[in-house]
Amino acid sequence: MSNFTIPVGPLHVALEEPMYFRVDVHGETVANVDIHAGHVHRGIEYLATKRNIFQNVVLTERICSLCSNSHPQAYSMAIEKIAGIVVPERAEYLRAIADEVKRVASHLFNVAILAHLVGFESLFMHVMEIRERMQDVKESLFGNRMDIGANTIGGVRYDIDAERIGYLEQQLAWIENALIEVVALYRSNGSILGRTRGIGVLSHADALECGTVGPVARASGIRYDVRVKAPYAAYDRLEVPVHTLPDGDVWSRAMVRLAEAQTAIDLIRQCVRDLPDGPTTATTERPSIPAGEAIAKCEAPRGELIYYVRVGESPKPERVKWRVPSFMNWDALRIMLRQAKIADIAIIVNSIDPCISCTER
Repeated sequence: MSNFTIPVGPLHVALEEPMYFRVDVHGETVANVDIHAGHVHRGIEYLATKRNIFQNVVLTERICSLCSNSHPQAYSMAIEKIAGIVVPERAEYLRAIADEVKRVASHLFNVAILAHLVGFESLFMHVMEIRERMQDVKESLFGNRMDIGANTIGGVRYDIDAERIGYLEQQLAWIENALIEVVALYRSNGSILGRTRGIGVLSHADALECGTVGPVARASGIRYDVRVKAPYAAYDRLEVPVHTLPDGDVWSRAMVRLAEAQTAIDLIRQCVRDLPDGPTTATTERPSIPAGEAIAKCEAPRGELIYYVRVGESPKPERVKWRVPSFMNWDALRIMLRQAKIADIAIIVNSIDPCISCTER
């Protein structure tokens, strides 16, 4: 068998975003891979220092569409720490609802793309149909289908009444029933199992060595979830199970996401059931933000998202920096792709649910 090098990306039919892999192969087997980033660098951390503290709530939401609620939430929590702002209890529950709505939509998108890469197009369309219901929920509750604008410094920008709660519960019941069928398919279908079981394996030790987070880590047996280890919003008052699997392959990562989508529905119901009365923001006036620095983190759909913010005397922050989950999971691809078949490259890359716009900030 001959040795040769093939380029994958930055524009490729099977990759969602511009990524470039220089893959050395021996026959049909991957011998080595070099990963190159930087194709969509926007300098957005620099832009954050050119806008005032409140404008950055809008800017951070536009870092990534699938994680668009997590970025302004972590940013707002960091600012609230600096200013000593106490978020009202109702707003904390509403933040958790927005968080879990986005989680369901994000996870379903990834497992749908997996079905597409496997060639199971009818399953792809079915999962996307289920996700479309959650997109409708976002449009009905928040007014937008992607960037929902739920967070503000000191609370949230939306509220729900009895009519919206009734609509939300109706849609959640439909999605929950549909997910039961989807999970059964991913557990038993030969096409899915044949292309995902034992593929792109990341052992528990390697996952720890790479510092992976989110579903990628939990699929390798690492029991870590920010919602449990460092609760924020209303998560310290909710029952949040942490789903783990031991095998660390593509199938395990998909199954963890499906389990978390089902759990997210239960968490939304817990929030609606226990939703307290009261204001949705700490103050109706724009709060004063003193000089200081803080770190905040939350559990984005892809894993632990950390924000560092430093504020000086200027209304513009001196520094805003984030460490995104894809940055931590990216390096693990070198292990997952080792000795893989060429046909499995796209499936393995998709299994970490990479967000290039988050990583190439």
